[in-house]
Amino acid sequence: MGHGGEEIGGHKLVNFAGMIFHLDTLYMTWLTMAIIIVGAVIARRGKEIVPRGWQNFVEMVIEELLTQIEATMGPKGKIFAPFIMTLFLFLLVSNWLGLVPGFTSPTNDINTTLGLALAVLVLVHGLSIHTKGIVPYIKHFFQPHVLFFPITVVEELAKPVTLSFRLFGNILAGEILIVILGILVPYVVPTLWLAFSVFVGIIQALIFTMLSMSYLAGALQDHHD
Repeated sequence: MGHGGEEIGGHKLVNFAGMIFHLDTLYMTWLTMAIIIVGAVIARRGKEIVPRGWQNFVEMVIEELLTQIEATMGPKGKIFAPFIMTLFLFLLVSNWLGLVPGFTSPTNDINTTLGLALAVLVLVHGLSIHTKGIVPYIKHFFQPHVLFFPITVVEELAKPVTLSFRLFGNILAGEILIVILGILVPYVVPTLWLAFSVFVGIIQALIFTMLSMSYLAGALQDHHD
């Protein structure tokens, strides 16, 4: 059973126009977006010269991400700062949401993580075409030899799969373990694991974001080839 009485990994399904929707994932995704928007508004309205509380946390996250973006992607990478920061905050809040009783993480649904991974890869390939040109972009699939074409294609297809399954698997496993430990060993152990899961949520959001930056950096570097 999940935090709110639902089976962990199970979803409330609704069929609409021939498509199946996971209602719980949609609700939690909207809630995640609402939390981020409200948090950003609060941080902006309560802006102080000497940051404290929520503003201090937001500024610390932003400054650290800006540093990582410049280190990984170079000066030109700053144009992607809003995307990278939004991605990280969305992942962070999503991962933590499932630790609250009665809630689930949107990232414990493979549809969410795969959707995010595909969005990143579409941006990467679009950027690569923009910086390098369509013909050189196509040619790179056949380098250093035409025989490498299948390997390059498999490598590109594997990126969104590994990116999404890593995040999905870790978040889902964490939620399952919290429930199991709560049943087998109440109170102390589940509380310790909950604290550890908060840390894992940060790490998984950071890994997904850093890999996304790495892919984008590779597309930017195509311009110099």
